[in-house]
Amino acid sequence: MKRFHVHVSVDDLDTNIAFYSKLFGQAPSKQQADYAKWMLDDPRINFAISKRGHTVGLNHFGMQVDTAEELAELKALADAASQGQSIDQSNATCCYAKSEKHWTLDPQGLAWEHYFTMADAVEFGDDHAPDSTACCIPVMSNAEEKAAGNCCVPKQATATKSSCC
Repeated sequence: MKRFHVHVSVDDLDTNIAFYSKLFGQAPSKQQADYAKWMLDDPRINFAISKRGHTVGLNHFGMQVDTAEELAELKALADAASQGQSIDQSNATCCYAKSEKHWTLDPQGLAWEHYFTMADAVEFGDDHAPDSTACCIPVMSNAEEKAAGNCCVPKQATATKSSCC
C-alpha cells in the first residue's frame, strides 16, 4: 500500500510541531532536534517537517511504499513521466531512515521522491550536498540549475556549484 508524502521546510520547528500536532490531532510519530514526522492513517499520509537549511515552504512531494515491488512500479511511472530522467539513490540515508529511492521533477520543477524505507537511522542523512546538512534533492530538468552546474535543488539561492549526486 502506498502512502502520500509531503515534506515542508520550516523556520521554527517547535512552533510548527505544536501547530501540526493540533491540526492532525496527534503528536509526531518521529521527532528529532531538526525534524518531525506524522504517519497519518486517515488520510494515509507521511507528513514531515524539518529545519535543515532549505528555503522555508514546500520541500518536496513523494510516495512511500511498503515493498520493493511497489517501488519498481513507481520507478516505471517516474521514468515514463520524465522520459527516463529519474535519478536513483540506492541505500540512501535521509530523514533518519535508510531507503531505496528515486527522484524526478515535474514540469514546474517540483521534486517528487518515491521510496521504500528499510530501517531507521540515527542520523538525518549522508546523501546531501557537501556544503549543506540537508538531503540531496536531485535536479534533472531544471535547466537553470543544471547550467549552473548544480545536481541538487539548492538549499538557498546562494548554493555552491558542488556536485553531490
